This record gives sequence, C-alpha cells and structure tokens, in this order.
Amino acid sequence: MIQGSIVALITPMNSDGSVDKDSLKKLVEFHIEQGTDSLVAVGTTGESATLTEDEHCEVIKAIVKYADGRIPIIAGTGANSTTEAINLTERAKQAGADACLLVTPYYNKPTQEGLYLHHKAIAEAVDIPQILYNVPGRTACDMLPETVGRLAKIPNIVGVKEATGDLTRVKKLRDLCGDDFALYTGDDATSCEFCLMGGNGTITVTGNVAPRLVHEMIMAAIDGNREAALGIDAKLTALHKQLFIQSNPIPVKWAVSQMGLCGSGIRLPLTWLTEDCFNAVRDAMIQAEVL
Repeated sequence: MIQGSIVALITPMNSDGSVDKDSLKKLVEFHIEQGTDSLVAVGTTGESATLTEDEHCEVIKAIVKYADGRIPIIAGTGANSTTEAINLTERAKQAGADACLLVTPYYNKPTQEGLYLHHKAIAEAVDIPQILYNVPGRTACDMLPETVGRLAKIPNIVGVKEATGDLTRVKKLRDLCGDDFALYTGDDATSCEFCLMGGNGTITVTGNVAPRLVHEMIMAAIDGNREAALGIDAKLTALHKQLFIQSNPIPVKWAVSQMGLCGSGIRLPLTWLTEDCFNAVRDAMIQAEVL
C-alpha cells in the first residue's frame, strides 16, 4: 500500500503551452529530495483536461523515467468514456506506472450502478492497481461509500481518493472496505484530520509547494501523533486555502514558478494567476516557510 504524501504534480509548460520536460525532471528530483512519498502524473492538477492523449501518456512515461523506481508513480487515467479510460490505463501500464487513479466519469452523471460497472470494466480490462477518485465538486457525480465498498471487492481496485472533505465518510469507508483498502483524502484543508481518523495519506495540491512539511504532517497523523501533526498543519493552513483562490492548478503553478522550479506556462481555458491574488498566495508561502 502506498501511504503518506502523494503529490498531484503540476505539468510544467513553456510560454507557448508546450510541456517543459526539463522542468518536469527538475520537479521530480525536488520531490524525491523533499521526502514526497509518491507522485500522481497527469491528474487534475497536472492539467489532464487540456493535454492530448499522446501528451498525457508521454508525461506519464517521462515521470516514470525520471523517478527511476525511487518512489511509486500513480498515473491519472480517468475519463467519462469507459473505452477511453481503459485505453489510457493500458497505456499507463505499458509506460511503467505503479498504479492508476481513475476519476468518476464527469459531465454525463452516471448512476451508482453505472459507476460500479464503469470501474469494474476498467479493472477487469487492465491488470494494474487502481485507485478510485471521487470529486463531485468537479464531476457533478458523487460515488457513495456503498459503491466504493462494492468495488473494493475487486482485487486490483486497491483504494479511493475521497475529495469531498466530508470526514464522516472515513469511518464509513473503512467499515465497508476493510483495513487493506487504502483511503486517501483529496482535500488539503482536512487532510490532517482525515489521516488522524485512520486515513492512509493525502493526494495533495499543497504538497507541490511545501512537500517536506506535508510529508511530515501526514506521517505524524498516520502515526497518531495529533499534537505534532496539528502543529505542522497550522503552518500550512493559509496555503491550503490560497492555493484554491482561483481554479486549481492556476494558483499552484504560479506558486511553483515563484520558487524557480518552472516557468509561467498554462493552457487555455486556464489562465495565469491574476495580479490581485499574488500577495495572498505569497503570504501563505511565507507562512509555510517556502519563500
């Protein structure tokens, strides 16, 4: 089981919007040095929605190559078409990913039975560990704990990223899925409490900017050290908020660029962080001691 701080890595881009592989390599090295436990390649924060399918797979392949087995790489391969999700998952397996993260189908609003059959089909088609990803704020689709419990019985569905921020789901999911099923939060603001309640880690946006602090906080929480975990999380509170002052990944890409780790590339319809937000994000970075 992958545990700890799993960073949903940004995809650095040049000013013309092309993928900046030199910065991508630098970012992978930075996270390994800072203690990040795992990376998600081309998730929501990695701008999966604006990359072509070939670019998507090339970025996964590059991150796997740069990591060189030092930390596990989870590939974002979800889609609202089951056929497309199977194809992306198979290509991620071929690229050497250790696991795949599959968001619930967005826009078309499947039923709970549709969600079950969608993820069951992908799991049966591609023999790689798969993590469910529930983020109704983006998809307009909420995978209920009972559906996750059904899917947990499929051997290569090994965990869920629960991004609702609803902490009452932690116990429900654990009771339904068992101790061997990984529970990850996708909500930075509640990640400390989520792991203190028995979660196995966070798939984090904040970890792009403060990877060492997020790793230390999450590991303290997993170990049940409430005082230490809350003390570290207090330094991160402003970042958890301000990195969502505009749509993710707009603020986090600006923040990482301020750290000298990437340039200012982003793809439409996303735009660069507006100047009126600079001070709020910068102050949060100073509070987290990364600037």
